[in-house]
Amino acid sequence: MTTTMSRRERLEAIFAGEAVDRPAAALWRHWPVDDLRGDALARATLTFQRTYDFDFVKVTPNSNYCVTGYGAQAHWEGNGEGTYVWDRRVIQEPEDWTRLRPLDPRAGLQGEVLEANALIGRELGQEVPFIQTIFNPLAQAKNLAGDRLLAHLRQYPDAVKEGLAVITESILRFVAELKSTGAAGIFLAVQHASYDLLTEAEYREFCRPLDLQILDATEGMWFNLVHLHGTHVMFDLVADYPAQVINWHDQETPPSLAEALSRTRMALCGGLRQWETLVRGTPEGVQAEAQAALAATGGRRFILGTGCVTPIIAPTGNILAVRQAVETARG
Repeated sequence: MTTTMSRRERLEAIFAGEAVDRPAAALWRHWPVDDLRGDALARATLTFQRTYDFDFVKVTPNSNYCVTGYGAQAHWEGNGEGTYVWDRRVIQEPEDWTRLRPLDPRAGLQGEVLEANALIGRELGQEVPFIQTIFNPLAQAKNLAGDRLLAHLRQYPDAVKEGLAVITESILRFVAELKSTGAAGIFLAVQHASYDLLTEAEYREFCRPLDLQILDATEGMWFNLVHLHGTHVMFDLVADYPAQVINWHDQETPPSLAEALSRTRMALCGGLRQWETLVRGTPEGVQAEAQAALAATGGRRFILGTGCVTPIIAPTGNILAVRQAVETARG
C-alpha cells in the first residue's frame, strides 16, 4: 500500500488487522508542574506532538489529578518518570472508605485536565486522535490508601467496595464531560491485574466489573487503550475487554508480542524498553528493537511504543528514532 492514510484511517485499519501504508507509533510522557494547569498541560502535550509527529496523543496528567478532590496531596521531587511523591494518605481507617463522595469533574485538577483536553481538541481537530488517561478505580484507591489498600481489601471488603463505587461514579462523571472535548477515547490504566498483587478471583471481584462499567461509558468513542502496569500481569483476564488496543511491559514480562497476538482480538502497543532502550540506548538500538517488534507481529495489529511512560530524561534522538523506525518500515 502506497497511498498515505490519515491517522484515524491508519489506526482503524490496525485495529481491524488490515494492511496499512506504514506502521503506527506513539510515545507519551508525564509533564510535572505543567500538569497542575490545563493550559500548561495542553501546551506541553501539543509541543511534544508537533516535535515528534506520533499517530495519536495520550494526554498524561499525573495520577493525583483524579484524587485531589478527595483530599489527596502529592508533590514533585524530580522522579525520572515524571511522577509525584504522595503525602499523607486520605484513607487511614476502614471507615474512611465509606466517607468518600462523588467528585465534580469540572472542579479542581480534574477541571484543569478537562480544560487541557478541550484546548488539545481545538488545536488538533480531526488531524490527530487523542485519548485521556483514566486510572481505574483500584489504582485510584491505591493512591488514597497506599500500603493499606490490600489489607483493607481482604479484611474489610464491603467498606472498600463502597469506596470503589464512589470512585467509579466520579470516573463516569468525568468521562461524560470528556466526550465534549473531542477525545477519541480513554487510556485505561490498570495497576492491579498482576499476580504480584492480587489473585484472579480478587481481580474479578474488585476490579473487572468496574473496568467494564467505565469502558461501557465511552460509548460513542472509537479508540480505547487498556494499559496493564507491572510484571506477571493477568493478560488473559483483560484480553476480552471492549477496547481497541492493549499495552503492557511486553519486553519485561509475559506474554511476548508474538504470543499475545493469538490471545486477544485487540491491537498490541509496545516493543520498546522504556529505560534500557529509550533512556540508556542509542537511536540505532531503538531502530533494532523496533524492527524486532515489527518482525514478531508481522507489522499487523501493532503500534510501536513502550510498555509504559517515556521517562522525561529520554534523549530526543532516541524519541525521534521511534518515529523514524515506522517511516523506514513504510509499506
